Amino acid sequence: MQLFLDSTDVAQIRDLAATGLVDGVTTNPSLIAKSGRNMLEVIAEICEAVEGPVSAEVAAMESQAMLAEGRKLAGIATNVVVKVPLTKEGLIATRQFSAEGIQTNVTLCFSAAQALLAAKAGASYISPFIGRLDDHGAEGMDLISEIRAIYDNYDFDTEILAASIRNSAHVKEAALAGADCATIPTDVFEALFKHPLTEKGLQQFTADWAKTGQSIL
Repeated sequence: MQLFLDSTDVAQIRDLAATGLVDGVTTNPSLIAKSGRNMLEVIAEICEAVEGPVSAEVAAMESQAMLAEGRKLAGIATNVVVKVPLTKEGLIATRQFSAEGIQTNVTLCFSAAQALLAAKAGASYISPFIGRLDDHGAEGMDLISEIRAIYDNYDFDTEILAASIRNSAHVKEAALAGADCATIPTDVFEALFKHPLTEKGLQQFTADWAKTGQSIL
């Protein structure tokens, strides 16, 4: 499963990309607002920091305006993926973007029926929001499984990008459910490296090695 960072913090993105484990980045208007920076500049810097797909979201609500904004965003770098909302207007724009060879990430998906429409429109990625479904008493991960089954039934090329990931368990469950990608906050990415038994084991190994008085170099 590909791992994307859900962030606009360019310094953090560069730092984590240096691990070789970051496959792409997603952004959204809320993250851009928190950064306090110019959106186009931020997207350009992120595209230089990572080789993989970088999702940049349109702000318009009408399809023709989405197309104009999306074309401008796609012109920033070859790895920009234009992010559009899962609305009727958004899917009209998605279909046209697909015809023009512009990759899209259809966001705010909360049902398998919506995901089916996005795939039929030619979306490159579909972003089901796991955490937000959990917040409303639903099993967010069930949606990943449902979309996986539908896409496999009809050989859709659209990739499932699990979003609204809250913790390491969500990442594991998304992988088990067959998501192609997961986009995660930087703190959750950092948490994937950690386990208390790993830390405990390392402390024991370090102490035992010190007793030998040896040096490898």
